[in-house]
Amino acid sequence: MPNAKIKHYLHLHLLVLIAGFTAILGELITIGAIELVWFRMVMAGILMFVYLKIRRFNIKISRNTFLQFSAAGIIIALHWITFFEAINQANVSIALAMFSSGAFFASFIEPIFFKRRILGYEIIFGVIVILGVFLITSGEMEYINGIILGLFSALLSTLFAVINGRFIEKHSATVISFYEFFSGVLFLTVFILLSGKTFSTEFFTLSNSDWVYLFILASICTAYAFIGSVEVMRFISPFTVILSYNLEPVYGIAIALFLFPDTEKMSPQFYLGAILVLVTVLFDAIFKNYKRRTRKTDSIPD
Repeated sequence: MPNAKIKHYLHLHLLVLIAGFTAILGELITIGAIELVWFRMVMAGILMFVYLKIRRFNIKISRNTFLQFSAAGIIIALHWITFFEAINQANVSIALAMFSSGAFFASFIEPIFFKRRILGYEIIFGVIVILGVFLITSGEMEYINGIILGLFSALLSTLFAVINGRFIEKHSATVISFYEFFSGVLFLTVFILLSGKTFSTEFFTLSNSDWVYLFILASICTAYAFIGSVEVMRFISPFTVILSYNLEPVYGIAIALFLFPDTEKMSPQFYLGAILVLVTVLFDAIFKNYKRRTRKTDSIPD
């Protein structure tokens, strides 16, 4: 594997580690899921706007492109809301484990957007990941609400990742992210107002720890990680990116076990499921690299 490719894979797994830490922050922040996502997108959007101005990016886009970015922004907002609510309804382990089902959804969604046939090995890898998820969550049906929310969150995340895989072909990752956050904030603002809530002083009265955690969430875990995850798809296929993000529960639950040893205890089934997910991710990377090398070899004239 070329050094450049290794660099992109290492960057991808750093992003996955950061994604795993996002769930920890969701557990630590005390406000509701909708409010949390609103603050996250506002703060991350401001940081991105400053970055765009410093780097002097051209952020002019067509009306049609804006509408496309807006739709993706609403999808990511809904993904985050269902993800953090899954943590509230269950726990970090359940929410992160359900996220692994994204690989199964990707094996069907990606071919639709990229107009290619469904590959058999992608379905096989997705099914193995689902088996890993089943092992992780076996015996945890008392968290059914969190499980359903987590699965819906994974579906939205997969849809969003594949859509961004198309956007990145023509637009800058930073510009894409900025408009998606902007539209997400507009969507959530309207939703909050229609639900009868107001942006009163009480809405913005948060504890010092919540403000600190929100800033970490918005800057490192959102602005940086969000741009990076979109940018990395220039070099790695969306399916591999999504499948690699199935390590998020492994990283995130390991961190949760270290930080919250009394509430995040793992069962033997979890470790078996986590190993299945890890091995599947590794085999996917190895298999795709082998196929890429084979194609290059076949293309060399005799």
